[in-house]
Amino acid sequence: MLAAVGLALALVFQAPPVRVIDGDTLGLGGDRVRLYGIDAPESGQTCERSGSPWQCGVAATAALSSWLEGKATACVELDRDRYGRAVSTCSADGQDVGRWMVRQGWAVEYRQYSDGRYAQDEREAAARRVGVHAGTFVRPSEWRSGAASTEVAASYQQAGDCRIKGNINAEGERIYHAPGMRSYGPTRIDEARGERWFCSEQEARAAGWRAPRS
Repeated sequence: MLAAVGLALALVFQAPPVRVIDGDTLGLGGDRVRLYGIDAPESGQTCERSGSPWQCGVAATAALSSWLEGKATACVELDRDRYGRAVSTCSADGQDVGRWMVRQGWAVEYRQYSDGRYAQDEREAAARRVGVHAGTFVRPSEWRSGAASTEVAASYQQAGDCRIKGNINAEGERIYHAPGMRSYGPTRIDEARGERWFCSEQEARAAGWRAPRS
């Protein structure tokens, strides 16, 4: 990704206060900035801690927002991603923003695109069991693809926990959401409406619920 980097791309954004969009995306002026080399949990992503799911994506965004508040933030653009965001290294009061997020356990190194600069920081965060490392989690790239949803759901089922959410949407469709699926975190269950919990996907399907289509 950095092969195309040249002087023309080495632009510096400096427009505090910064807007935090999520754990790895900032708004500076009229531009969206994707922090280079790190990947934070998505806003709707949940992780597991002490046997219970928690909204790690929301927590990562809140942590970054709190830390950046009042700090002068500067970013150097390295590239543009397919969404038109400025892939950048950023600093706040002289500290690397991406490194801070990884060290605090609120992001992991984005191995597919990074140059390994945050690998040691991730190992140290995991050893200290901070942020997402306090329990179990799916790497954000895997969560976005949905590739890990079956594995995550299975881990809950093996523990004997009935955590699959049987939701009824506005059209009356019965849809289940297992831990690790994209809509699991935001979905709320109202048993008074006939919604319910299941212990396995097989049980949910047998009761007439289906998996999300996307």
